[in-house]
Amino acid sequence: MTHIAKAGNNESMGGTPDTAPVLAIDHDQRFKILLETFFFEFLELFFPTFAATLEPGSLEFLQQEVFANLMDGSEYHADIVVKTQFKGTPAFLIVHTEHQSTTSREFPRRFFRYFSLLMEKYDCPVYPIVIYSHDKPQRREPDNYRLSFADGEVLRFHYRVVQLNRLPWRKFVKKANPVASALMAKMKIAVRDRPLVKLECLRLLLTLRLDPARMRLIGTFVDSYLRLNESEERLFARKLEQVRWKPKEKEAIVEYVTSWEERGIEKGIEKGLVEGRAEGRIEALREILVDVLTTRFGTLDAGVTSQIEHMCSAEGLKDLTHRALTASTLLELGLDKAPNV
Repeated sequence: MTHIAKAGNNESMGGTPDTAPVLAIDHDQRFKILLETFFFEFLELFFPTFAATLEPGSLEFLQQEVFANLMDGSEYHADIVVKTQFKGTPAFLIVHTEHQSTTSREFPRRFFRYFSLLMEKYDCPVYPIVIYSHDKPQRREPDNYRLSFADGEVLRFHYRVVQLNRLPWRKFVKKANPVASALMAKMKIAVRDRPLVKLECLRLLLTLRLDPARMRLIGTFVDSYLRLNESEERLFARKLEQVRWKPKEKEAIVEYVTSWEERGIEKGIEKGLVEGRAEGRIEALREILVDVLTTRFGTLDAGVTSQIEHMCSAEGLKDLTHRALTASTLLELGLDKAPNV
């Protein structure tokens, strides 16, 4: 059984003098959707040896697991639980992903408890991974939990760590992997390189030849976490003109950047800044829901998109998006029309 957790801090609305203001983003949801859509590609990118032991077609996303905390009665929710299989054997394992909103000295101990709960529940080996997506601090986060007494150590629990803010983005530019094209936006980036990184994220995305829904999912992810200010946008445009790419590739990038505005992302950003954070967040949550539904069920009927446009509850949109990840049909979600089911 595999246990993956993602940890990261809360990001602010205001940005820094070197960056554009950032719309309040549901980080948990963004990362969850990315990982669920490209889960095997994530493992191939960061843990290729482990991924090579798995049967790619055996991934099955299960219902969210809830573990009662025996100490205080609180609940621990497992964001993603995946059932998969080793190659050449009938043995199954459970892959679990978890998002932590802040870094904490207590996290290693808590992570060990989660690990233990999964071991107890499924009686299987657990392969633990943590993804840290916070921007600061950039110090190396721990990769183990130890328990010692005066006469020596009795426990050492090791887990795998992917700490994005310590990974140089240039090492991933030539990785033909959709997760790389998205997560470069959250890696270690010098301020002067921000426009270049955004351009390279899009270039890599276009070379992967994904379907439109998955391209939109990654493009939205990159635009959310690598939002450029006015001077950076001008530099981005100049670099686009200077780079010697194939005409069709360059044309596609220009078209894709333009399509952000057509999809209303810029409108949502401006609305969040001018009219208040809440409305901007609602707009972002609507976009995420549409991305998930399109990825799961194909092009949406106008009646379905109209229903989504009239949803104004952040909690309702989040709940619907969570359920959309495992729903079999649009009707199951209470959406009236489902022509592609």
